[in-house]
Amino acid sequence: MGGPRDEEPPKLLSINPGNESINIKPNIIELEFDEYVQVENANKQIIITPRIKKEEMEVVANRNKITIKLNQELEDSTTYVFNFQKTIKDITEKNTPENLKLVFSTGPEIDSLKFSGNVAYIFPLREPKIKDVFVGLYEVSDTTDVLTAPPYYIAATDSIGNFTLTNIKAGKYKAYAWHDANNSLKAEEKQEAYAFIKDTITITEDIEGTQFYLSKADLSEFKVTRSSAIGSNFDVVLSKYPVAIEIEHDQINKGLYYRQNDKTLRFYHTDLINDSTAITLHLRDSVGFQVDTLIYAKFEESDRKKEVLETAIEGKRNFVDKLRTELKFNKPIGKIQYDSLFFKYDSATIVPIQKEWIFLKDSADLTKLIIEWHVPDSINNETFNFFAADSTFYDIENQTNEKKVESAYKRLKKETLAEEIQVKVNTTHLPIIVQILNSKEELIAEQYITDSNQAVFTYIEAGTYNIRAILDLNKNGRWDTSNMKEGRHAEPVYYLENINDNNSRETTIRGGWVLDLMIEPKKAAGLPQENREDDDTKPVKEPENEKNIVDN
Repeated sequence: MGGPRDEEPPKLLSINPGNESINIKPNIIELEFDEYVQVENANKQIIITPRIKKEEMEVVANRNKITIKLNQELEDSTTYVFNFQKTIKDITEKNTPENLKLVFSTGPEIDSLKFSGNVAYIFPLREPKIKDVFVGLYEVSDTTDVLTAPPYYIAATDSIGNFTLTNIKAGKYKAYAWHDANNSLKAEEKQEAYAFIKDTITITEDIEGTQFYLSKADLSEFKVTRSSAIGSNFDVVLSKYPVAIEIEHDQINKGLYYRQNDKTLRFYHTDLINDSTAITLHLRDSVGFQVDTLIYAKFEESDRKKEVLETAIEGKRNFVDKLRTELKFNKPIGKIQYDSLFFKYDSATIVPIQKEWIFLKDSADLTKLIIEWHVPDSINNETFNFFAADSTFYDIENQTNEKKVESAYKRLKKETLAEEIQVKVNTTHLPIIVQILNSKEELIAEQYITDSNQAVFTYIEAGTYNIRAILDLNKNGRWDTSNMKEGRHAEPVYYLENINDNNSRETTIRGGWVLDLMIEPKKAAGLPQENREDDDTKPVKEPENEKNIVDN
């Protein structure tokens, strides 16, 4: 009250030891300001390189002075940098001094080497500004890494991902970047995205232009944590979610069935009672770790009530020529009653669904059905309904859906749609996954191209989209994250960017348009001299085509 709001940050009057002092090993650092100050989260907010034991450090504010007691011996012939970030604030409006740093050396010289570049997310976030992202260097002799301990040298990125580590001693290092949401100065592998440079970095001169791409990669052990009979079924519980499942058994989908629910595989057997059978599992997690194991599943007679069959409808609710219904069940499906399964339009016209219209994406997984109907041009209606009465679907335990299942679909007019979208990817690497996503990041269209670098999409609704290309380096039909233990970067993802709109990733598509678009590769991960695209691949089984369902 009584005056304008204080918007001026505290001004540093003196600092001891002086900035860029040499041949000193202080135990106490003192800063004096022109007004009363306070400190917040000093042991977390103050970035000190090289690494010291910050838990032993004491930071005290007294009026206009800050006193730091290090309480430890510093290394010989080493340049230390104290970056105070937003630790020190005035006590009235919490204004923070900008770029407040202290540099000194315990030897005769100030190390002056720099390591700089950029950090980006491989899948961009909705919030364009990057925050809580750090880059760190570990000495090559250090047995720790970004997942186990803070680095030797560390720096925060700015809001667009640029970083500079300064005052580095010449030597060999390992380099990492990570999102540090909990301010632990290391990455939590199950929650936080991180990246790495594959090779040892020799720093004898300034290095500029290094590129990191952040993605989550859980490197914890992939294993079977528990297996046991559950009622008349048998559960196998895994430590992580499997992205690929292959089951070897001579009765798969003939007497033995399974379903996946997050990290649990549940097996069913329609014939075997009070006996066991050997099942071979080949499982792969998101970082490429493999589990190949033999389990003995016992199926016991049980009075336990069987799980109720539940049905959900997935996928898009509009179409052009082909009406596609995607059904997801909580249990494997064994039989369908076709006389209560149909599409309908008008108030009374029905079209019975034929057996040949029903498909499986995966011949071993009977929990997902796809129904496709090529709607004749002679039908002029815009609105259609899928309908399945109760007791239409029977699971392999002979349970049926207790409620009817229905959903409405809208037929789009071709004149309101973009006629053709040609998307070229400026790379020689094949295969490529080309995707069109809406503003909610929902997948609208996708093509897997193997013979050329061009995908062609027809009849796309007017709207604003993101268009991207994923280089499928290991040819397994999906994007794969990094694996630091194997020295493998995440597969590159390129976005279509509008250079006339501040490199915006949004692409506007209007009805009647024919577009010819080019996606340019982004800067390769790693040091500037590394090749543009990685070649580390691991052959895996090609994804299976959709199969016809065969009733029991």
